[in-house]
Amino acid sequence: MIEFTQNDVKQLEEKGISRKTVEGQIKTFVEGIPFINLYSPAVVGEGILKTDPADEQKYVEKFEASQTKLSLLKFVPASGAASRMFKSLFSFLDNYDPGKEAFSSYISRTDQREMDQFFKGAKDLPFYDMVLGRIKAKDLAEDKAKFNFVKELLSEDGLNYGFYPKGLLPFHKYDDQMVTAFEEHLDEAAFYAKGKDKAALHFTISEQHQSLFDKELKKVKKRASERTGTSFKVDYSYQSQATDTIAVTLENQPFRNEDNSVLFRPGGHGALIQNLNRHDADIIFIKNIDNVVTRDQCDEIARSKKVLAGVLIELQEKVFRYSKVLEDHSMDGEELDRIKSFLENDLNVRFSDNYGGFTLGQQIEILKDKLHRPIRVCGMVKNEGEPGGGPYWVRDRNGNISLQIVESAQVDLEHEHQSEIFKKATHFNPVDLVCGVKDFKGDKYDLLNFVDEKQGFITEKTKAGKTLKALELPGLWNGAMAYWNTIFVEVPSATFNPVKTVNDLLKSAHQLT
Repeated sequence: MIEFTQNDVKQLEEKGISRKTVEGQIKTFVEGIPFINLYSPAVVGEGILKTDPADEQKYVEKFEASQTKLSLLKFVPASGAASRMFKSLFSFLDNYDPGKEAFSSYISRTDQREMDQFFKGAKDLPFYDMVLGRIKAKDLAEDKAKFNFVKELLSEDGLNYGFYPKGLLPFHKYDDQMVTAFEEHLDEAAFYAKGKDKAALHFTISEQHQSLFDKELKKVKKRASERTGTSFKVDYSYQSQATDTIAVTLENQPFRNEDNSVLFRPGGHGALIQNLNRHDADIIFIKNIDNVVTRDQCDEIARSKKVLAGVLIELQEKVFRYSKVLEDHSMDGEELDRIKSFLENDLNVRFSDNYGGFTLGQQIEILKDKLHRPIRVCGMVKNEGEPGGGPYWVRDRNGNISLQIVESAQVDLEHEHQSEIFKKATHFNPVDLVCGVKDFKGDKYDLLNFVDEKQGFITEKTKAGKTLKALELPGLWNGAMAYWNTIFVEVPSATFNPVKTVNDLLKSAHQLT
């Protein structure tokens, strides 16, 4: 039993966290989080839908026929800082002195090939001319100019890009105009996420960046509207302090700061299920802030999104119809078999072996439960060595088998059989989701009822030189959506163009064709 002081209780109240929640988190530290039990990889024909051009056209037309009748929302997690993008550049500033060493010697000494690539491609970076002008250099031929270029880009008295939110960095350049990832999301939304003439976007951001996003929106909204013929409704939310998780010592006692307050840490992107839960649009597109392309390449992206949305609409129509049949009790044995077949073949639902032994009434309740869930249609890209989670069939602790997006950290890779299954994945998760969050009556589901709390992560961190254990909540598209109905659809690799390092901006997806 953990003893909390009066100050602890006050701290919990200020953060909006219940004592019961904290005690549950400490219990999780004590018990640990079991690894996911992989059953098999999801592959084409067994968990992944592969469409042909005729199917795709059908789904596109289905979506476009409904587009102006439905409320649409593009939901973009955008709180990430850009510091990781510039890891090799920060190292360069710390370890290179152009007065003492030639740049070529630095590359040989450190094997920092990323920096060599950076400077060879620098002219194709959207901010190249601006930074060059600020350091008053003609080019980057001189080693000192290279150093000054990076210093101006990252230093606090320069552009300070390393501490910006990633969404507000220039990703692309059109003539003399630099464009951020944030603005590109507006443009992209106009292709597939608008109703009659308006596109709604929601960005989850860090509270300290609100003024920067407001400033950017004021700067770009009018020109984006004129360019696309679309008006934009943009709003934001923060990751709630109430989703922070307690940190503990290695003995599972609350970790305390120097002032004796309890240390709480952000719960990870899984906390955003609460942000998502506030929205009731008919169709919600989810995509990360750094996954954009130049405007001239948006057609293929938009077509893929429309295919996923068309799949969702077609499935929802059947789900709603069957749900109403079950609600009205207007079915016979054949109709029940059709519903079960639909759940198995179209929604990837698996039934227990003893289903056939249940009474008719019990079977009806099981079918109702299986249908009465939010739906996510997830784009999956063929494996090409990219890191990230993948699509798998998973067996839970009750023996139920379902489709899940699984990260490597959730799998016991030292277990030979589990490791073999993990390596057999043919596709990976690019974070390309289209979600339906309403039931057949038009009521929104409470998404918090479909979270598997046992799919979080426990990691070791340090604070003031002391080791602690931290808890991440189940990931937004992992455990936070564990009990959704899930459909995986193969999408083109061209839809996945994240910017994880600054050098990714040199790839073709971020250059005008």
